[in-house]
Amino acid sequence: MFTGIIEELGEITDMASSGDGVRLTVRAPIAVSDASHGDSIAVSGVCLTVVEQAADGFTADVMKQTLDMSTLAGATPGRRVNIERATATGGRLGGHIVQGHIDGTGEVLQVRPGAQWLVLRIGLPPHLAPLVVDKGSIAVDGVSLTVSAASAADVDAPWFEVSLIPETLTATTLGERAAGDRVNLETDILARHVQRLLAFAPTAGADPEGGSR
Repeated sequence: MFTGIIEELGEITDMASSGDGVRLTVRAPIAVSDASHGDSIAVSGVCLTVVEQAADGFTADVMKQTLDMSTLAGATPGRRVNIERATATGGRLGGHIVQGHIDGTGEVLQVRPGAQWLVLRIGLPPHLAPLVVDKGSIAVDGVSLTVSAASAADVDAPWFEVSLIPETLTATTLGERAAGDRVNLETDILARHVQRLLAFAPTAGADPEGGSR
């Protein structure tokens, strides 16, 4: 589990084909300072498993499904990425519960400057729109953020907005984003559970015991 509080900015140093996936190497000295083989590290929101490590970085395998669901498919050496180690037992939950399981990608539609911050408007797939609520939590490229605005339920092209404070702009890659860029999205796990439970809700008039009286 992660919390969406980025610990360092890493850099992709190598992308090597591996079957239908890739083997990704990332420079991230803080993340590997106490890492071991098999540990989980989130790379721009994608949970990856350490299979090799060096003094200043680690290597992980990225399977095809992850590539299809995330922006790692288009990554190249030199790209900066947000890095977070898995949350330690007893640690503070500074952001929100983030699993590192990307739901899909969104497109940055607008970047609006404020007095000391930036507002990003991000378009998202229609099937994710019901899971995004004003003042709720969402992870964008692994960063825990609060939704500051969300489109109405009846729009054809749903979107949401997040406001980035100066710390977020300097400590993450989100300050580098521009209109047209794609970002990884992970919706709130609590919202996903509720949506799934409602899908199994009994229909009106059904006997919850499954029998007759």
